[in-house]
Parts: sequence; C-alpha cells; structure tokens
Amino acid sequence: MRNRVIATGAATLVMALGLSACGGDSGGGEAKGKTIKVVAADYGTTAADASKPFWDKVAKDFEAANAGYKVEVQVINWTDIDKTVKNMIAAGNEPDILQTGGYADKVADDLLYKVDDVLSPATKANLSPGFAKAGEVKGAAYGIPWVASTRTLFYNKKALAAAGVAKPPTTWAEVADAAKKLKEKKAAEIPFALPLGPEETQGETLMWEMGNGGGYTDASGKYTINSAQNVETFKWLQDNLVKPGLTYPNPASTDRKTAFADFAAGKVGMMNGHPSVIKMAEDGKVEYGMAKIPGKTGPLESTLGVGDWTMAFKDGKGEKEAIKKFLDFTYTKQNLVKFASLYNFIPVTTDAAAEMQANPKNAKLKPFFDALPTAKFYPVNDTSWDVVSAEIKKTGGKAASDDPKTVLDDLQKKAEGAAAAAK
Repeated sequence: MRNRVIATGAATLVMALGLSACGGDSGGGEAKGKTIKVVAADYGTTAADASKPFWDKVAKDFEAANAGYKVEVQVINWTDIDKTVKNMIAAGNEPDILQTGGYADKVADDLLYKVDDVLSPATKANLSPGFAKAGEVKGAAYGIPWVASTRTLFYNKKALAAAGVAKPPTTWAEVADAAKKLKEKKAAEIPFALPLGPEETQGETLMWEMGNGGGYTDASGKYTINSAQNVETFKWLQDNLVKPGLTYPNPASTDRKTAFADFAAGKVGMMNGHPSVIKMAEDGKVEYGMAKIPGKTGPLESTLGVGDWTMAFKDGKGEKEAIKKFLDFTYTKQNLVKFASLYNFIPVTTDAAAEMQANPKNAKLKPFFDALPTAKFYPVNDTSWDVVSAEIKKTGGKAASDDPKTVLDDLQKKAEGAAAAAK
C-alpha cells in the first residue's frame, strides 16, 4: 500500500469470503533446539485485553507441537514499538518475527525475507488477495497481512439525546453544533474526542484530511502533507473544536487509548473509532451508535482502512525453516479468529474472515466489513512511509494547536527527504 493512498483491492476480501484454504503444516516431531524471537504490538487498552496472553498461548502451543523449538515473545505498546524495534535493529538484535503497523522501510534496508521464503504455499494462498498485494514492494511480497479494520463515528446515544441532538452529525458543521450542545447541556465531559497523540496520530489525522479532499499523497505517490486542503482542515479543527474547548485541552498529547477508555466510561459524546470500541463500550454499559464519519460537506463514502503486518528478518537468530514453521502455525484459522475476535478486528485470511462473518455474534461488525471495499489506506508499500509515519506521530498533532501551515510544512520537508533517501 505505498506510492499512493490506496483504494485497495480490499473488495477481494469480501469476494473471497466464500473460498477456503487450509493453514500450513505445523510439523510436529523431534527437531534440533531452535529459538524464535517474536516481537508484537499490544492492541489492548487494559490488562484485561492485552495481547501478550494470546502470543504466549500461541508460543506454548507451538512448542508443545514441535519438540525442540522455543519461542520468546515480547509485546510492546503501540507508542513505543517503532522506536524499540529501531533500536533493536541498530544494535544488531532484531527479532526473527515482527508484528506491527508497517514493513516497507525494512525492505529498503534489505532486512526482510520474502514472503515466499517464510510461508508455505497453502498459508500464502489463504491470504486475502488485496491485502497480500499490498504487502509487495516492486513486485515482490515482504509484508504478511495480519488484521484489518476500518473506521466509523461512534456516539453516545444518551448524551446526544440529553443535548437535544436528534441524529448523529454528517458534516463538520453538524459536528461542531452537536459538540457545542453537548457542552452547553453538560451531557458529555468531552463533547468530541480528538486524540492526536503519538499512539495513532497518522490515522486520526488522515480521517479528517480525507473529509476535505486531502490526504498524505496524490495519485502519483508524491507526498502532499502540506496541501491547502490539509492546512484548511487543521485550521477548522482549531477554530471549531479545540479553541472552543469541545475536545481535549491538548489533543497532541492525548492518545487514542485514552479517548477509547473515556468513551467506554461514558465521558465522551462522539469520536472516530475502530471495531474494538464495540466491546469496550458494551463492557462499560454505554449505549452507543455508529454512523459514517462526517466530512466537510457530507459523510465519508470512503473511510480509513488500516492493515497491520507481520514480517520475518533475515538477520534474526532463528533459522528460516523455524520461522516458516512458526508463521504457518500462527496463521491457522483458529489463531486468527481468536485474535481478531479479541479486538473485533477483521482477519485477512479467507477462511478466518468467512468464519467470523458467518457467526451471528459478529453481526455488529457488518459496517466495518461493508466499508472495506472502498476504504483508503496509508501508502504502506512506499519504502519511506514508516519514516514519514513516525514523524507524523511525533509532531502531527501540533497542527491542531500551533500554526497548521508551519507544522505541515515541516512534515512535508521531512517526507520529501525520506522519499529521496528511499530511492
């Protein structure tokens, strides 16, 4: 998903749901002792839904089925994982397998195995074609899709009703009006949550930019971070949400997990969110609704889609066959359904996606499945994107409080430098 903001072939995920494919051979039996180091992102927002228990269970099951193998698992929160992995690489201590948000910068540094080297044909064939294609750089696949999600507007039904807002907003003007009413009626402590902190700045930012015809790149793949549309977007956010006190006092220092937790605690009137908010809201006994994300003049017909990735390092300590054995084991339907169900994500293997859609308890995920065919994604197969994304996480949120043009001009300059360096 690089060189342009992709209206991905995610439709293939939906079309492929009727297909089935078997996972790779887990390969039991005796083998020489081998250790596989796995580093993964923590999708949890509390100790109760942390990702480490999932990975520990996969590791334990793998070791039980494959005598002589050992798996070391390290799970790192989203705010720190990019920096931590970068330090690991610099120290020559990279993991064998990494699960995180992007992969292409590692391709540029020639650090990764090709997918064909570390997945069996059966496992590779089970990947949703559109997302598998997005794992390619210059025609060769290096990124292995992990899970996907789209975004929607979540709103607190009771809060909106108490504020006299009859229906969820569909335009920016309606967002501002509803937020003002929520504040005036004291119906929500935070009328509209705007988490632009380093955890997920690049996603929160892009949702708003898309609503004004902007984004990170143009059709040719050139970065357009400081476009007139993007500057206008942040100026609107400042003038209509931030300065009037309708969101957090300092969005640039507020992370998404804080916003999600506040919504689940009944403190937030409205926010943009992904599927994991459903369970959080239900656990918090919040009566919520979902609607399309409002844009400047109308709801977004193409929402943000996010796909996360796994990858295998050539210079890790594990041997290629050991890595392949573990990845095939991890990518079985049972494991992927379990992980996706834990956070209400959409799996990107055809058999796991089909099983989740067929289960009536996942009916609430329908809006997210429906949004995938037209979702737009980060330019993830541009080898400069991970560097650019990291810079957006550092300072992008300041565009909602400082001079937007100055902030975006600086990011544009850094993006152009990263793109030139990646060539």
